[in-house]
Amino acid sequence: MGTIEVSHPEKVLFPADGLTKADVVAHFRTVTRSMLPHLAGRPLTMRRFPDGIDGQGFFQKDASDHFPDWVRTVEIARKSAEGTVRHVVCEDSEAGADTLLYLANQATLEFHVWSSTVDDLEHPDRVVVDIDPPGRTPVATLRDIARRVRDAYTERGLTPYLQATGGRGFHIVAPLDRSADHDEVRAAAAELAGELAAADPDLLTTAQRKYKRGDRVFLDVNRNGFGQTFVSPYSLRARPGAPVATPLDWDELSRAYPNGFTPQRIRRRLARKTDPWRGIDGGAGRLGS
Repeated sequence: MGTIEVSHPEKVLFPADGLTKADVVAHFRTVTRSMLPHLAGRPLTMRRFPDGIDGQGFFQKDASDHFPDWVRTVEIARKSAEGTVRHVVCEDSEAGADTLLYLANQATLEFHVWSSTVDDLEHPDRVVVDIDPPGRTPVATLRDIARRVRDAYTERGLTPYLQATGGRGFHIVAPLDRSADHDEVRAAAAELAGELAAADPDLLTTAQRKYKRGDRVFLDVNRNGFGQTFVSPYSLRARPGAPVATPLDWDELSRAYPNGFTPQRIRRRLARKTDPWRGIDGGAGRLGS
């Protein structure tokens, strides 16, 4: 293992911003220490853009045959079909750091993780509500919705954590004690989201089909299913501006934007501030249907 050498460092992956593969690897090198605990033990889905974000990107679950043998992989049986998927798994270790940087050098811009870990795939230790707005929803409205979801978590005895997704909305995540399986967690999250939507049906919806949502904000709980993923903290997003998925303290919400953090801002942020999710595994709660 050792130092990861960047191949074709001059290749531009974010054309509108002039960010190269060297810049992408540098970002993940900067965030390695903060990001690895959120990857550790979780099957990864990679979103790769070998020709940059203006080219044809793809989601990848199965590890490529050319990945070196020191990249840890785990065979996971498919639920809806025969066979297995050989997922990459990063650990919070030197080998995990090398894996993260190796994948960045493979033009992996986005890292998406399961809500459970390989030592107990059937029982998630995270619950996620994704606030997914249509275009042009005022950020003040999104902040208000995030607080409503936070309060609904708290009423159920959970400890909510906040993430700016780097996309259009926010994630509200809480640690779980693994007492419930994916179906139970998803059902309980759906009940929570349904109550919020019923209380404000002109603003919020849980409708799965886009045409039924209109201009309402979708409270998405689908990421809680077996094999479903959500974007890892400190991952880049494949969007102009190279926004970064960023954990936040709740007192930062009033001035936060979903896509307001760039690699430059993250570098400065981590130089002065510890990861707001650093203690997320403490005080795990129970959520069941």
